[in-house]
Amino acid sequence: MPGTCVVGLQWGDEAKGKIVDLLTRPGHIVVRYQGGANAGHTVVVQGQTYKLSLVPSGILRPGVECVITGGVVVDPGILLQEIRELQTRGVEVQGRLRVSDRAHVIFPWHVEEDRIFGQRASEEGEAIGTTLRGIGPCYRDKVGRYFAVRMGDLLRPGVEERILRIAEEKNRALQARDPSFQPLDGQAIAQQYRQWAEQLRPFVSDTTEFLLSALEQGRQVLFEGAQGSLLDVDHGTFPFVTSSNSSALGVCAGAGVPGKFITQIIGVAKAYTTRVGGGPFPTEQNNPIGEHLRERGREYGTVTRRPRRCGWFDAVAVRYAARVSGVDVLALTLLDVLSGLPEVKICTGYRIGGELTNSFPSHAEDLARAEPVYETLPGWQQPIDHIRQVEHLPREARAYVDRIGELIERPVEVISVGPDRSQTMFLHASQKQSA
Repeated sequence: MPGTCVVGLQWGDEAKGKIVDLLTRPGHIVVRYQGGANAGHTVVVQGQTYKLSLVPSGILRPGVECVITGGVVVDPGILLQEIRELQTRGVEVQGRLRVSDRAHVIFPWHVEEDRIFGQRASEEGEAIGTTLRGIGPCYRDKVGRYFAVRMGDLLRPGVEERILRIAEEKNRALQARDPSFQPLDGQAIAQQYRQWAEQLRPFVSDTTEFLLSALEQGRQVLFEGAQGSLLDVDHGTFPFVTSSNSSALGVCAGAGVPGKFITQIIGVAKAYTTRVGGGPFPTEQNNPIGEHLRERGREYGTVTRRPRRCGWFDAVAVRYAARVSGVDVLALTLLDVLSGLPEVKICTGYRIGGELTNSFPSHAEDLARAEPVYETLPGWQQPIDHIRQVEHLPREARAYVDRIGELIERPVEVISVGPDRSQTMFLHASQKQSA
């Protein structure tokens, strides 16, 4: 089984990084196929917490190669900082990380565009909730082509002149949009990016060729999604989405590999629901339940530290995401956060305009009008973060997990009850061995 994809089934922050880390073995290749430094994957190893934005989570397993593909947009400064932090903590990166020469580069003007356009959108209505890392503007330039620069371009002669020309155009456009904008120093940017490019030169290569050859040779490749399927630019809650295909549909285009190589898709979902930034959220709880979930689950953004909006598990949304991403099995995370609640609820349908439906709306306006229809189950009072076998879970917790599997129409194969590697239960021995 050469290709497995791990993808989030909600609005991100589902603990995908932990699942990827657990499934990775020596000899595997772990691949980031979309997004940028707006992603935040947290992995806890023997009490040590690692926060990753661009480098795949597999880097924490010795003997694993990691790939950042052409579908990712890269801020060279952030990537170098992440590499240095890993090396400082004893993680070997040299010779284990490949960065695609096709990956598009984020520049300071992308961050400024994010800020200025985001501010205007906020003044005119509900903000999308961008991380202000320049991700969306970089993808916009990628599609527009004229102002796009790829990692491979940074290593070619004449790139400084090209950066200068783009900087001039961007300065004019940004000043027209915001008279208070201070022009960027194109010369300084060109010099800085050239220096960063030389530092990253050992990592940059044709990752498409590498992955195709590896898959054709039967090597095990694990594709690591960023954000969540409900943030997919084409199939999520548009316009409150990210700028890439964050569902499993993005693997082939982002990584440059045919779909025939993807033989298993694992969907990761929290035992409740969270969302960062704007957008409709039918099961949101602006009450003590929401506070319980936020504080028990430490629901603050890995990248932005913004408090996450919290609510009950939405089976309508997760089932839709599982279908879109072609999910085979589920990994349910943060089940321990629900401990101590007298009852737990699952959204099994929506009432929109007086009509009952169990289909996920294609328009955000309709989702914003949706009233959740809940199924209530008994809660459990005892903590479960110490439990390591499914049969030792409280009867109520097991019933909750089973009901989610029934509603999503996918088996729950992995249950997580805490951030550490050891706080994970696999329902089949073969999976545990592979982890």
